[in-house]
Amino acid sequence: MKKYLFAGLSAAVLAVCVSGASAQTQLNRNEIINSLQGAQQKVDVSADELQKAAFENIQKYPGANSPGNLPLWDKLASLRQFNVEITFDINSARIRPESYETIGLIADALHTPYLQGQTFFVVGHTSADGPRDFNLELSIKRAKSVRDALVTTFRVPGEYLEAVGLGEEQLRDPSKPDAQINRRVQLINVGYR
Repeated sequence: MKKYLFAGLSAAVLAVCVSGASAQTQLNRNEIINSLQGAQQKVDVSADELQKAAFENIQKYPGANSPGNLPLWDKLASLRQFNVEITFDINSARIRPESYETIGLIADALHTPYLQGQTFFVVGHTSADGPRDFNLELSIKRAKSVRDALVTTFRVPGEYLEAVGLGEEQLRDPSKPDAQINRRVQLINVGYR
């Protein structure tokens, strides 16, 4: 079975490269801060609502692929966000050791005065490789693993991080549903709550 990883690009089209067991990095704290900070509109979408929408989408549109964007997604699309690749063991929520440097950089950014006190959704995404319900459950577990690592290992206050898994329900490139670009972890700044 193929390895389910999260992958992506930052809002500034920053590519994060991973090669085998080597450390994944070329990003830095300032790039993360610049992608996440800034004034933005107030959006009243909770992590629970977003999670529920993903489950409902699978029930409403059973089959191999989601027909399009989740209705709530349009509200979040304009917010400051950052996509990053975090690698996991195959079909598991166990974060691979080489990803802890990236998670540490995210934590460093979240500890800065520019981002403190703001709430972030930690959103897990997968490609369409595999069953949709499996991908959704796996993305939830992986989003929670990243959130837990930020909170327990890097001491980011947990009240400002909400884990959400969307599986393959919000593909980055719907024309290539199995592509690696769809596998990613996304931080979305939902502002002060």
